[in-house]
Amino acid sequence: MKNKIMLITYADSFGKNLREVKQVIDTWFRREINGIHILPFYPSSGDRGFAPIDYRQVDPAFGSWEDIRALASDYELMFDFMINHLSRRSPEFLDFVEKHDQSEYADMFLRFKKFWQGGEPTQEQVDMLNKRKPKAPCEEIPFADGSSEKIWCTFDDEQMDLNLQSDVAWRFVEERLRFLMEQGASMIRLDAFAFATKKENTSCFFLEPEMWDMMEKVQAILDEKGIPMLPEIHDHYRVQLKIASHGYAVYDFVLPVMALHTLYSKSARRIKHWLSICPRDQHTTLDTHDGLGTVDVEDLLSEEELNRVIEQTEKYGANFKWDYRGSCEGKKEVYQINCSYYSAVGEDDESYLISRAIQFFTPGVPQVYYMGLLAGPNDYELMEKTRYDRNISRHNYTVEEIAECVKKPVVQRLCRLMQFRNEYPVFDGQMQVLDTPDHMLSIEWKDNGNKAELDVNLKDKSFIIRYIDRAGWEKKLDLDKDFTW
Repeated sequence: MKNKIMLITYADSFGKNLREVKQVIDTWFRREINGIHILPFYPSSGDRGFAPIDYRQVDPAFGSWEDIRALASDYELMFDFMINHLSRRSPEFLDFVEKHDQSEYADMFLRFKKFWQGGEPTQEQVDMLNKRKPKAPCEEIPFADGSSEKIWCTFDDEQMDLNLQSDVAWRFVEERLRFLMEQGASMIRLDAFAFATKKENTSCFFLEPEMWDMMEKVQAILDEKGIPMLPEIHDHYRVQLKIASHGYAVYDFVLPVMALHTLYSKSARRIKHWLSICPRDQHTTLDTHDGLGTVDVEDLLSEEELNRVIEQTEKYGANFKWDYRGSCEGKKEVYQINCSYYSAVGEDDESYLISRAIQFFTPGVPQVYYMGLLAGPNDYELMEKTRYDRNISRHNYTVEEIAECVKKPVVQRLCRLMQFRNEYPVFDGQMQVLDTPDHMLSIEWKDNGNKAELDVNLKDKSFIIRYIDRAGWEKKLDLDKDFTW
């Protein structure tokens, strides 16, 4: 994929369907957007698309495969594949419920009674698990024959975990990936993959060497069409470094909280260290459909520094997703901060543009969430109406709303910054963090005689971008004019 900006959006949030998504981008963001991560557009029974019922269909509410292919004709597309789980409303799971042990899919799902010796985990084994619930990760499923049993369920109760040690599960994975590759995918995002390999008496999270075997099998399928994979994981930053060392692209989930710390503290000391060690083949984010991960910055920020970030975002209206890893007794800690990034910087335009400038000068392909593209504030009304905390950063824009948002000065200036990032040919070159006082951050890129430098003064919340033009003259980027190269 090109090293240019990718939009992250739901199929019904940037306009009400896929056709309107294309209309919006074609009309206002053709220069700013090269690729699109379309969040799950398959029929789904929960978790806003992440409980897929059938990968072979586009949810009719969003459009059709024709609409997907129309987008693919002009933009690089990334599709999600949830290798850890499938909807309990999927044809495969419904067949299992109906026929139980006689179903051809009986071994496709992870059954507690077959996984654990004795059929149930001990309290000690449950405590070892990396989990998202304050209890054993399972659902009691009733079957048509009158029996019931516990099926592994890491996330929402609509998401039934797959048994990737079974042949039937791998046949399903292979068939569905090959189908998606034929529909215009330029990249596959492997969602929740770190939970997909499980072994008794372990955390059942990112198990080695099983994890590498699984990733190699997935990439071997994608290699048939030359399609790269982007594994999605929130964990200690050393895990991302390890994945990168195996030759895979990774997410920079450190950057969102690290950039907030930099702005709040007015010190670039921590982010300079991160930029010196971060993977180069990565996709950078400030905001996504999920919250801002906190586990990702462990040992890069001190506990006190991280708590200050959490406290400040709470003042700006954030709520939190909690983590229950290693405990069944209610002990929890903040796992993600739920807040739009524009609100997380106090809805201050200069702070917001500084954070985007830092992202665009960080190594990797920048991803910009649709709310971030429009500098959208927290949506408290949607959150309260749906009684779902994470909807604070999931506003659904109509085409008419977007037409008004693009008039905002902060959005217009952001677009010019995005034009520069996409069109100035330096970001495949070499990056250097310059030696400056802690209140300053200076990042320099060089490639084939081109040079761009970002200078941020955190004390007065100002920044300048200088670059060398075609004639060899140094210029300052003017965010009040469209970029010309």
